[in-house]
Amino acid sequence: MQSLESLASEAQALAAGSSARGADETEVRRVLQICNACRYCEGFCAVFPAMTRRLEFGHADIHYLANLCHNCGACLHACQYAPPHEFQVNVPRAMAKVRAGTYSHYAWPSGMGGLYRRAGLTLALALAAGLALFLVLALAFGAGLVHAPLAGDFYAVFPHNLLVATFGAVFGFAALALALGVRAFWRDLSPGPASEEAAAEATHDVLRLKYLDGGHGEGCNETDDAFTPWRRRFHHLTFYGFLLCFASTSVATLYHYLLGRHAPYALDSLPVLLGTAGGIGLLAGPAGLLWLNLRRHPLHGDPAQHPMDRGFIALLFLTSVTGLALMIWRDTGAMGLMLAVHLGVVMALFATLPYGKFAHGVYRCAALLKWAIERRQPNNLQLGAD
Repeated sequence: MQSLESLASEAQALAAGSSARGADETEVRRVLQICNACRYCEGFCAVFPAMTRRLEFGHADIHYLANLCHNCGACLHACQYAPPHEFQVNVPRAMAKVRAGTYSHYAWPSGMGGLYRRAGLTLALALAAGLALFLVLALAFGAGLVHAPLAGDFYAVFPHNLLVATFGAVFGFAALALALGVRAFWRDLSPGPASEEAAAEATHDVLRLKYLDGGHGEGCNETDDAFTPWRRRFHHLTFYGFLLCFASTSVATLYHYLLGRHAPYALDSLPVLLGTAGGIGLLAGPAGLLWLNLRRHPLHGDPAQHPMDRGFIALLFLTSVTGLALMIWRDTGAMGLMLAVHLGVVMALFATLPYGKFAHGVYRCAALLKWAIERRQPNNLQLGAD
């Protein structure tokens, strides 16, 4: 086997001759060649045992492994070849840069891929403010910003069918764009058929956020080499808060169309309870993630993606703040104004789902399923144990 110095020299020569378009993939290929010779981090997460099944790393392999990486930071702080070593091995940063390329490359429609480079905090807030202002002005010329209390009847302000058509169209497009993008990604991975056991394992790993435990169950590295469970906890609050809010909307839809029970719903009804619990999760989770994002070690991840990360966090947080505020003041004359602001933020969130940080969860689920399938297949290289 070639020495680490030889592998690093060859990989650096390849990097020097690569085009700017493939520079990020070339860097991942370089660090993985070094990691494949070292294999100290083999037990940290799924990336490293998946890596040992390969001697070469093509385009699809690199994007698969990059999306399998959860950027926990454990390998960076454990690596003897990390900066300031001359090999400059930084797996989290290299993988993060390729992930951004994944979202852009597989974006649908293809011309929208460039939005990932511009989906920042300023754009997210400007879009939310613009849509909210539009709805406020529409309300001002219609029912009026302030009116007599309507007992929480949102549809007296904006008709039910109008809301369904508008938000259904935006959310439907977002779901379609994400589905078509991840389908193209999945085809390139060529994973083979998924057994029930593989699907169950991948689902388990997604729901538990297994690979945010640093490989030892102690959590991620954030500001230094000390492990902390808070990034995983804040992700759980965000993830399940989002799911609870979605469940609230779904239950309300069933109430409306199947049971003939129309809004407004009582404070102790299932839609309101689910929405309140989800809203609290979407307050604590994003606030915590933003706090960690601002404090994180400078070598972790890709600094160029911080605006995209923070834009998504901000929209989630504002969705919760405005939703909870709307619930609190729904029986007052300011309900119409609060509703317009909340709907503007929600529409901005939906519109940016396919072209912002939300995409990482969708592609990561696909990568985890690929790994669950792959690890059940023979490892013909026998470079490492699963």
